[in-house]
Formats: sequence, C-alpha cells, structure tokens
Amino acid sequence: MSAVHPDLPPVPDRLPAGPVALRPFRDGDVAMAVELATDPYVPLTGSLPAHADADEALAWVRRQRGRFAEGVGYALAIADHATDEALGQIGLWVRDLDEGRLSVGYAVAPSARGRGVAAAALTALTSFAWTVPGAHRVELRVEPWNEASVRSAERAGYRREGLLRGHQEIGGRRRDLLLYATVRGDR
Repeated sequence: MSAVHPDLPPVPDRLPAGPVALRPFRDGDVAMAVELATDPYVPLTGSLPAHADADEALAWVRRQRGRFAEGVGYALAIADHATDEALGQIGLWVRDLDEGRLSVGYAVAPSARGRGVAAAALTALTSFAWTVPGAHRVELRVEPWNEASVRSAERAGYRREGLLRGHQEIGGRRRDLLLYATVRGDR
C-alpha cells in the first residue's frame, strides 16, 4: 500500500509485454544499471549517477524498489521475457493522481535499444495504469531530439499534444519538452 494513495493496486509481480515483461527490481539488475549509467543523458534525468560503479548502481536499484512505499509510484525493471535479464527501467508516477493524471518515464540500456523494448513496456504499463482508481490520463514528456522515444510513445498509442517551451531544467539547462498523452478510452 502506498503512503500517499492507500487505494493504489499493489506493485505487480510480472506484467507480460510481448518480448519483455515488467517486474520489480532485484539486486541482480546492477549490470543493467551500470550500463544505463554510461548513457550521457539518462543520469541527467533521475537519481542514477553518471558512470555509476556497482555499489552506486545497487543503491539506485534498491531506491527503485522503495518508490511505491514512498508514495511516488511504480518503478519497474523492463526484463527480457525469455531470460528475465533486465534491459531498462520504467516508472508510473502518481504525484498528480488527485487530478486524475499519472506520468510515465522510461530508459532502455544501450545494448537493448532498437528492438521495440520501450514501446512494449510502455504499452503494458499504460494498460496497468487504467487499474489505478481515479486515473484518467497518462502523460509522457520527451525532448524533441529524442526521436526513438517519440516513436516508442506513438507506437504505444500516445498522442502528441504540444511543445512545452523551457519546461524543465535538465543538466543545468532549461529544456523544451514534447507533451504526449493518452486518456482513458483512447484505445
């Protein structure tokens, strides 16, 4: 049960998503986190340190497992459906649930990119989002240059709603973000 929203569904044990599955993080996901930390952009957007060593990556993995209890939302590993190897992470955040809005974010390890992993994970997590009482809308923000993430959002049924100019500071600089969303009943 979440500290902020006591009526949230529990963290799912496993959500099948075609070639991948979403599941809670495990200590064994450190290698994926270390790889993800080599991406120059990913560490700018969250709490994973750039070029994290194994101890820093393990601390990050363990923080992800605590997100639900903190009332922040759901942080899940994106895992290969057949091998269960972690390929990335995805989160469903509930900060604006009182207004009927959820938000989602994801990152895929460099070695797993280009295989439809993000779109499959986003599709599954969005389906799960509709089990959250009061959820009406799921939002996703993407920098305009991130064409792969734009394609993933569109494949998962999200619609571009506009450009948020200077919306967020990322890496010490105000950045424009594209707003994508899906609303209950779109599918």
